[in-house]
Amino acid sequence: MKRKGMVFLLAVMIIILMACGGAKDGGGGKKTYTIATVVKDMSDPWFLRLEEGVLEFARATGYNCYVKGPPITDSAQQIQVLEELIAQGIDALCVVPIDPDACEPLMKRAREMGIVVISHEAPGMVNVDFNIEAFDNQGYGAYMMDELARAMSENGEYVTMVAFLSSVSHNEWMDSAIAHQKARYPGLTLVPEQKIECEDNMELAYEKTKEMIKKYPNIRGFLGASSYDPPGAGKAIDELGKNGQIWAVGTSVTSVAEPYLISGSNPAVLCWDPALSGKAMLELAVMILDGRKGEIRAGLNLGVEGYESLNIDGNMLSGSGWLVITKENMHLYQF
Repeated sequence: MKRKGMVFLLAVMIIILMACGGAKDGGGGKKTYTIATVVKDMSDPWFLRLEEGVLEFARATGYNCYVKGPPITDSAQQIQVLEELIAQGIDALCVVPIDPDACEPLMKRAREMGIVVISHEAPGMVNVDFNIEAFDNQGYGAYMMDELARAMSENGEYVTMVAFLSSVSHNEWMDSAIAHQKARYPGLTLVPEQKIECEDNMELAYEKTKEMIKKYPNIRGFLGASSYDPPGAGKAIDELGKNGQIWAVGTSVTSVAEPYLISGSNPAVLCWDPALSGKAMLELAVMILDGRKGEIRAGLNLGVEGYESLNIDGNMLSGSGWLVITKENMHLYQF
């Protein structure tokens, strides 16, 4: 009896240890993973759309995937969210960092704990397994400039706007746009040289636009990196009666930019589908958790639209998934 009792006790202990050991067997030999995705702002329609993709992935795979983030775009609050999740010992962490440099120590700690880390909108991050983008940042920035130059008839002064001067992707887009303008559109002039920081806030973009128009009365264009920049500028353009004289182009989505697409102050906005970006991050995380990191190389098809043939440079991956939204096609992109 003693021997049988010891065998039974040992079996119980093994079951308990297996249950506490991170990834679990979901039945039929399939592991289940807990993967958290941390975004910049849980009130932003952009990231609510990303959450849709994460939840779709969770339903399709059975993995425990969810989205967390601060209630506003605030780096300190986002870091607190990351710290809490890392302390829980999740299997993987996908993150869209507000300030990539500030997140590096935390990502290092997470990986040291065995957590897989995937980032998005953060090229150049070191302490991640991979950073994935919907497209090459240089190409996206150049294409944004093409759209603005077209609206401005390739003539006049323009302003560049970013969420934060620490936002790596935003600055890469604007730097590429400016370089493209200097090479291809000599009739355009950048004023001022410094990018305008609008803190991912439409009201602030609106106020900054009014300030710039007052300071530089010959302005004819605004190029914005944040999804709130072109709509914020569009609101000011419409209010000041400058429609048809000044245009705002850049990153945004229909749910924010629709009134200004209709009025014409936003002749076009560009984006990628954040729901697909969320799925792409999760696909990568699962591949690594499944021990398939060696398969992540140039040409990889993640089975996600826009990510069917990835480019790779070190730990940087990119697809070909940007969209151009106009008044004529915005009904196709209702997010």
